[in-house]
Amino acid sequence: MVATATKLKSYAQGDWIAGQSDGNPAYNAVNGELVTTVSSDGLDFKGMLEYARTIGNPNLRKMTFHRRAVMLKEIAIYLLSRKEEIYEVSAYTGATKIDSWIDIEGGIQTFFSYSGRGRRDFPDEPFYVEGPAEPLSKEGTFIGRHICVPLTGTALHINAFNFPCWGMLEKLAPTFLAGMPAIVKPASVSSYVTQKMVEVMLESGLLPQGALQIICGSVGDTFDHLTAQDVVTFTGSAHTGRKLKSHPVIIENSVRFNLEADSLNCSILASDATPDTDEFGLFIKEVANEMSIKAGQRCTAIRRTIVPHNLVNEVIDALKARFAKIKVGDPSIEGVRMGPLIGRDQVGEVNEKLDELKRAAELVFGGDGNFDIVGGDKEKGAFFPHTLLHCPDPFNHAEPHDVEAFGPVNTVMPYKSIEEAIDLVKLGRGMLCGSVFTSDDQIAREITLGIAPYNGRILIINKDCARESTGHGSPLPNLVHGGPGRAGGGEEMGGSRGVLHYMQRTALQGSPSTLTAITNEWSKGAKQKTDRVHIFRKYFEEIEIGETLNTHRRTVTETDIVNFAGVSGDYFYAHMDDIAAKESMFENRVAHGYFILSAAAGLFVDPAPGPVLANYGLENLRFTEPVHIGDTIRATVSCKRKIWKARKEEDKFPSGIIEWAVEVFNQDDIVVATYTILTLWQRKED
Repeated sequence: MVATATKLKSYAQGDWIAGQSDGNPAYNAVNGELVTTVSSDGLDFKGMLEYARTIGNPNLRKMTFHRRAVMLKEIAIYLLSRKEEIYEVSAYTGATKIDSWIDIEGGIQTFFSYSGRGRRDFPDEPFYVEGPAEPLSKEGTFIGRHICVPLTGTALHINAFNFPCWGMLEKLAPTFLAGMPAIVKPASVSSYVTQKMVEVMLESGLLPQGALQIICGSVGDTFDHLTAQDVVTFTGSAHTGRKLKSHPVIIENSVRFNLEADSLNCSILASDATPDTDEFGLFIKEVANEMSIKAGQRCTAIRRTIVPHNLVNEVIDALKARFAKIKVGDPSIEGVRMGPLIGRDQVGEVNEKLDELKRAAELVFGGDGNFDIVGGDKEKGAFFPHTLLHCPDPFNHAEPHDVEAFGPVNTVMPYKSIEEAIDLVKLGRGMLCGSVFTSDDQIAREITLGIAPYNGRILIINKDCARESTGHGSPLPNLVHGGPGRAGGGEEMGGSRGVLHYMQRTALQGSPSTLTAITNEWSKGAKQKTDRVHIFRKYFEEIEIGETLNTHRRTVTETDIVNFAGVSGDYFYAHMDDIAAKESMFENRVAHGYFILSAAAGLFVDPAPGPVLANYGLENLRFTEPVHIGDTIRATVSCKRKIWKARKEEDKFPSGIIEWAVEVFNQDDIVVATYTILTLWQRKED
């Protein structure tokens, strides 16, 4: 727990260091009491970068994706075991239990998500081979491949105040999985929560040395020492983000910079969602929730509520009724559903923005000091009421589309047609997310395609999906978080996309054998090894990349086709009707493609018990040429890739996954089918 009125320490170059000056105070948002002071004066920012590059980076780079993935899972489990300590500190920010749950456990979930992603989507290698081999020559002796390797620098993550845990963890998960260290710089006003979580992560002993550092306070001259191998991410205001992105060193060194900025997100009520529909009620609930969670202090919160012109009054009345039932005050008191803003300074900023909005819209709820709170200190705390405005003429007033009050403030604006609704969205000049509430799928399609260029994410809600929906403002690890224009033009998370942001994609050109040796993934045309011992008799460790089985041959007969039709129930004319087949593109009856697949398996399988545990998948299947009655087929099966698999308690044997590249040929050595088989294979050693 953070001790009140003490200097908050940064973690730099392996030590906890307090700032040399008194620093800036951080106050309890509920009662105004001093929590800590924040200063980074005296830190060696250049030294922190070098420490991460020379110690943290090599430590992470030498780990494979799977080892990094396991590390993420173990850290997530450890964080959950100590989450109550973090909840205790999070309460100082004015967060409700739900707010803290989203921040703390939602952040931890990104580690779990990327742990699974790392083992599913990436190889057990320290690098990633992207996409198939590209043929570059007629004879196949010269090919190309794309390989992604971790950058050799460090990631500098500059985060906003509203989610001190999630904001850090959703960036760290893909960063660590990619093999890069990170320096985290949280917003000072809530940095004590981030610092506590970093402290717990370091105490776990699960992170390699140099993988994680934290700056509590200003970034100092850090930007002056960035290189082309570093990555900067920023979450916060568009104004600050643009200022940092235009730093001379960022431009000169082409430093990767990912900007995720606050935006004027919107929610659209479709014309079919009248007050007697489920969708109307869901819309009202979602708008109110987005204004209440974190007291509206979310970069994804709904700022513009776009509704049919004939439903404006109904929407306003329904929202006012819902706000009246939401208790505002000290989140530690039961029944309180919205806490304060992060601090008194933020109250002042929201009021200033509200004054600007009131030049274009009328105040219909809240917006002044005449509101009640439950517990807390109204004078010293940072409380602000739900505030709703109505702009009846949104096309002739720029303020609702330009001014963001970063709190529980929302503007209702009308539209008369779908085209007008889309045009209102466009006036926001780019958003992180939008939402549409409708039960009409054609309306959903028209609106979605119209606003998609202006949104990073769109939530479409009807009564069928609402119960399991994660909500308008909730970014998910497997979907991209970011948006165009005002929203910054960046992307975070998005599954494997987020990992590749911290890696260099490099095109390789060379012989198939050379590129196979570099990538540990066999490419067609590379050297192949054959053995008198059948592959089904070898354990995982004994099989080499490129090891190939050349099968015997089999002639396809009419009886084969008739029997397969009887077993499968597939009596398609091209297989069974001589006359129709002659008139078709095939000119004669052809064998079922899936018979060829089955027959090929019969050619390469050794039926006796052995190390092969199971075939569990087939990928990239293509039937490239027809096989007619009387054709003779054979197959080649080549070890394409091997993946070591961690043994679970319930596993009877230690195992690994082998990907086999299969090609089926006819009597003229023409490829008739090609695919990849995924096979679970027993290991000798545990």
